[in-house]
Amino acid sequence: MDAFEAIKATFFQECDELLADLEAKLMLLEQGQTDLETINAVFRAVHSVKGGAGAFGLEALVRFAHVFETLMDELRAGRKPCDTITIKTLLRASDVLADHIQAAQGLIPQVDEGRSAALVAELEMLTHGGEAPPAVEDEDDDFGFMPMAFDMPLDDPVAAPEPEPEAVGWRIVFKPMGRMYANANETGLLLRELGRLGPTTVVLDDSGTPALDALSVEDGCLTWTVDLDAAVEEAVVREVFDFVESDCELTITPLGAALGGASDMSATFEDEPAAVLPAGDDLDIAALLAKAGGAVVDTPSAAIPFAAFEPEPAPVAPAPVAAPAPAPVVSAPVVSAPAPAAAPMAAAPVTIRVDLDRVDRLINVVGELVIQQAMLSQRVLESGLARSSGIALGLEDLELLTREIQDSVMAIRAQPVKSVFQRMPRLVREVADMVSKQVRLVTVGEDTEVDKTVVERLAEPITHMLRNAIDHGLETPDERIAAGKSAEGTVRLAALHRSGRIVIEISDDGRGINRERVKKIAIDKGLIAADAPLTDEQIDNLIFAPGFSTAAVVSDISGRGVGMDVVKRSIQALGGRISISSVPGKGSTFTLSLPLTLAVLDGMVVAAAEQTLIAPLPTIVESLTPQAADLHFVGGVDPVIRFRDRFLPLIDVALIMGFREQPMNPTDGVAVVVETEGGQQAALLFDAIQGQRQVVIKSLETNYQQVEGVAAATILGDGRVALILDVDVIVTDMRRKSIRSDFKLAS
Repeated sequence: MDAFEAIKATFFQECDELLADLEAKLMLLEQGQTDLETINAVFRAVHSVKGGAGAFGLEALVRFAHVFETLMDELRAGRKPCDTITIKTLLRASDVLADHIQAAQGLIPQVDEGRSAALVAELEMLTHGGEAPPAVEDEDDDFGFMPMAFDMPLDDPVAAPEPEPEAVGWRIVFKPMGRMYANANETGLLLRELGRLGPTTVVLDDSGTPALDALSVEDGCLTWTVDLDAAVEEAVVREVFDFVESDCELTITPLGAALGGASDMSATFEDEPAAVLPAGDDLDIAALLAKAGGAVVDTPSAAIPFAAFEPEPAPVAPAPVAAPAPAPVVSAPVVSAPAPAAAPMAAAPVTIRVDLDRVDRLINVVGELVIQQAMLSQRVLESGLARSSGIALGLEDLELLTREIQDSVMAIRAQPVKSVFQRMPRLVREVADMVSKQVRLVTVGEDTEVDKTVVERLAEPITHMLRNAIDHGLETPDERIAAGKSAEGTVRLAALHRSGRIVIEISDDGRGINRERVKKIAIDKGLIAADAPLTDEQIDNLIFAPGFSTAAVVSDISGRGVGMDVVKRSIQALGGRISISSVPGKGSTFTLSLPLTLAVLDGMVVAAAEQTLIAPLPTIVESLTPQAADLHFVGGVDPVIRFRDRFLPLIDVALIMGFREQPMNPTDGVAVVVETEGGQQAALLFDAIQGQRQVVIKSLETNYQQVEGVAAATILGDGRVALILDVDVIVTDMRRKSIRSDFKLAS
């Protein structure tokens, strides 16, 4: 990839962040938070997209963003109300803006031109208050200005007419700092905005530009002096610099006072010829920079590298330049006064962009380091060295350092689920429009962090479940009103940490699962027998059967025979599980439980028959040695153990996994009490506990196949492979086999 394409790829990455921020701020507007800061944040996001797109010649994106930006400018100036109709239009405009960005990336073939044009018309109608919008001239990087002669002698009577003391207006002395350009702001745009307030005369002082070998792209070297001949309030002038005032040196003084002192300063700059530019919208920034030796990007709204040139020596005689009738020229630039001391700003966090493959390789190497450290510790233990020996102590330090390295590397991959959640409002709006329903999406826990691999693979199942909740779960507005509910349905998307895992909940306040209909469809499709006795939980889980669908009509949303079974397989592929809770007439909740990471796990190393297994540490409540007095058998078959005034099912893990054919005597083993995601408890019976260890997760499904009751595998310190137990599956299967699996002691 060449340098240009690399910069372009970075721009599109930034667009993703800008779109996410845009979506979040528009949602705040929709919720009634129409303060100036929120409106400004929306404006900045669209403006940044437009500026970057101009630099790469993405004309369609620039044109749409410009119309979007113009309306936002009207809103932040208070000239247009931020009402419900406007906000809904802005939300749809953000969707089309995202389409333009995807089309520019090549992710979609093209933008729906009809939809885009219709939205442009709506935006312009809102901008111009229902009147026909005025014709907009094509914008290019000269911002509509025209050039004039450079380096004119300051004592030239034509070039330096006597200023009129009674002049009305403002003198603006403006020196950008390097960070202003880093924040994607452009001097040319600011000059154009000033030109819209009234006639302007612009002087560029490039005397501060160092030689090329001393030039730094982070320095601001140019000073602009603008005389604005217009009777406007100072606040209106300052508003132009609203977003850059902290990133520049800015002085605004009444024009009459500034012109009165110009003659006294003319001698100061006799040896420093300034580039003098004309009034109004006739400033050719491109020609000016070409004169100064700078590179100009010939694209709309391009970010102009103002500091990227070395000034030429002034010629002996100025070359004639064809130009329109000369405008009044200021005799000399005015040196800007030092900016007032600003309050110290908090330093922004420094970040770098790293290719994900590099991070993956680093994590794999660290995983191997953990395995090698465990092997080394095992060899030292087998050698019989005393724990107080220097080698043993050094290995303990190595283990601590290895754990710290691993935690640090995993933190690099940790990412908030916000990146997935922020895509969903657009989906909800589109699906709601398709089915003519009123839907409000509520998101909770967007900052919950999880491994990036998990985050990336969450988007598809969450998308499918939200579509399902809107299409099947929520009633129509008329049905909701008839049921005593509000016409607007609510879908809630929440993320939280629980027991070392991440839990995603998708709930709605709709009609709930119609169990009679679900059972009838399952019988008609031959999924269950007509006389099968099923609990409510078992009926609810029928929707995960392959090919099951309750949709009466095939549509773009659902009803194609590929439904919740796909979601279940996707979640299981991540080492997770899904459960349902539904109340007829009240709504349904789907709960996804997933591991925080697919790389490492804290586990208890246990022995079952001749096998070494790993029990995930977050699921373990307590371990104990079974006593004969605490053991009982239900129906003379199923063992249970007394634990804190309750009886829990006692599960012989080696027996149910086929490691031995006969059950072991419980008093000869160790019982480990575990708790599932649903809060169910059971006691797992093992031969012995060998210790606690952090292990590197290796996918069993990728390297072999999915095995019931096994979540993954790992490599032990002695080089053997150990299976990592799926505690939830083991406990749930056993509880289904036993009707009476949990008892309360009689008082």
